[in-house]
Amino acid sequence: MAARKLGKNIVVKGAREHNLKNVDVSIPRNKLVVITGVSGSGKSSLAFDTIYAEGQRRYVESLSSYARQFLGRIDKPDVDYIEGLSPAISIDQKGASHNPRSTVGTVTEIYDYLRLLYARVGTPHCFKCGRLVQKQTVQQIVDSVISLPKNSRIQILAPVVRRRKGEHKEVFESARRAGFVRVKVNGEIKELTEEFDLDKQKWHNIEIVVDRLVINDTLDISRVTDSTESALTQANGVVLIDVQGKPEMIFSEEFACVHCNVSFGEFEPRPSSSTILTEPAPHVQD
Repeated sequence: MAARKLGKNIVVKGAREHNLKNVDVSIPRNKLVVITGVSGSGKSSLAFDTIYAEGQRRYVESLSSYARQFLGRIDKPDVDYIEGLSPAISIDQKGASHNPRSTVGTVTEIYDYLRLLYARVGTPHCFKCGRLVQKQTVQQIVDSVISLPKNSRIQILAPVVRRRKGEHKEVFESARRAGFVRVKVNGEIKELTEEFDLDKQKWHNIEIVVDRLVINDTLDISRVTDSTESALTQANGVVLIDVQGKPEMIFSEEFACVHCNVSFGEFEPRPSSSTILTEPAPHVQD
């Protein structure tokens, strides 16, 4: 059955809650409405004890019987009928918070549910560049590699330096001691037997060549797995797959943006904040 379309107004007939005397009122929806009157005229009785109470009661009645047993019974307010009413939120008449960062969301506690929603079903993106942030297991990375088209020539690389200035002599020495033969320096494959003299005032990208493979039916999957794990170890959880003639593929074991070198913890409701949810990502030039 299709839901009944709500009208343009919330219509209240015969409101008698507390000191209200059969009040009839029509309130426009999607508008900011202010109820004024002298003390004791029934402003709160109309707003909170009638309209809000009925909206909350209808919401609770829409829940399952299992959920309702934890919420208790909500009595119908003393009113003939109310139409055009959606589930209601009430901001009670209490002392204003002294926190300058308080919002309607924090005061009504809707903010707590939003944090849970974003942490559990939201899709995280890097706050610097806007790219998707995700993590993958070793098996998922291996599956992506072996699913490449047949006869694809690939290199499994460990990106140990990403856009960092310096000579990075210790990186080359560490790769030699670990038994690796080749590195990719600023896009060029070089033998580790060479001497490297990088300009320490310029940005550099350095990847250790862990393995070189051809995707075919005879490919040893255990070799792909071992090489992937080795690259992840060398590059702190990041591996780069260089596919000949195609764009590079970057994978991460952690929640991280491999482009901006920014790591994130496991997404939970606690670290979420209104700043993260609402502040636009800054523009970052490549």
